[in-house]
Amino acid sequence: MTGAESRRALRADVLRSCGAPPALVEELLAYGAAPEAPAETARPAFPLPDEPHIESWLAYEREAKDAGVFAALARHFIQLRFPVRAGVSEEDAYRQATRKGVFSAADAFAPGLVLSRPGDLALTISPTMAGRIPVLVAGDRADFVALIQAFTERNEPAPVPPAMGACIVKGLNNWSRIAAYRDAWKRERPDATDEDWNEEFRQLIPHKARYQDRMILLSRGPYSGIAAAAIGSDEDDWLARSLVLRREHEFTHYFTYRVFGIMRNHVFDELVADFVGLVRALGRYRADLALRFLGLEDFPRYRQGGRLEVYRGQPPLSDEAFAVVRALAVRAAANLETLSERRRDTLQDLASLGQLTFDLWKLSLEELASAEMLTLLPWSST
Repeated sequence: MTGAESRRALRADVLRSCGAPPALVEELLAYGAAPEAPAETARPAFPLPDEPHIESWLAYEREAKDAGVFAALARHFIQLRFPVRAGVSEEDAYRQATRKGVFSAADAFAPGLVLSRPGDLALTISPTMAGRIPVLVAGDRADFVALIQAFTERNEPAPVPPAMGACIVKGLNNWSRIAAYRDAWKRERPDATDEDWNEEFRQLIPHKARYQDRMILLSRGPYSGIAAAAIGSDEDDWLARSLVLRREHEFTHYFTYRVFGIMRNHVFDELVADFVGLVRALGRYRADLALRFLGLEDFPRYRQGGRLEVYRGQPPLSDEAFAVVRALAVRAAANLETLSERRRDTLQDLASLGQLTFDLWKLSLEELASAEMLTLLPWSST
């Protein structure tokens, strides 16, 4: 039996032990497959080097200390100079501003985006397993929604689900960085014409890392909508830990995106991201909390409205297959708690946590839930 065949047999055995009938095994194997084949990506050193946009954001962070976060970012991101309004993205001025970097096109829309509590915005350039990333925290829910609409919905009032508490903004065109590049380019070529710059700009377009940024937007509030009283916690303490949990959870999605080029809406990804979040927020992983976040605190009963139902895949798993996934999640959480206790002394170190997260991502959902899980991890099998 080859390694792939042995691995498939193990996964099928785990599924059967979780109650999967033969007719559902193939559906579940497809759903639970590892997001990356083990041999395809070599493990790099962690933390990863910063992405190119971080240098500019460090300057924005310094500006924010004097001007305030919103004012500092509005200097560089044209979206903040427009209101959130139906149809605004189709207006010529908006297109001139966002597609060509004509900042003056927004003048007629002053004061632009109006937040309820701009003074409560917080900006940090935070260290992660995947290098530093800008984190913008809104103190007000309405402001969080408005920022998502501005940065990801072209200032259109697209609905934002009430359960959404964080967002990774990818591919954010930063015309301020482009302008800085143009100014430096022209200083070196004082005789260059506008047509020369247009040609240089065409050459720049394929190199997105030079002008596109990534950042994380966060809201405040109890994690996964779980009230402090439900877990016997002090409210202020739980709110503070919820912010750390939400932040580190998103950092894990950023990690998988940078390392593997993948960011999935999948129960495996959520289990691992909550593992990292809990370890960083509490100092250890608690399976009971992780299962409550998913709606499985009273397994085998599932609490309607729990996060797990969001991760049924496309096309969605059948109800019978979804029941098996619930059992897999419960077993995986127990395994992750054991892992956390065995490695508790090292999991606050970003290098070690990055190594472990990388190795976890080599597993399938069934392997994460298997009795052999610890032995499948090269870094943590002692």
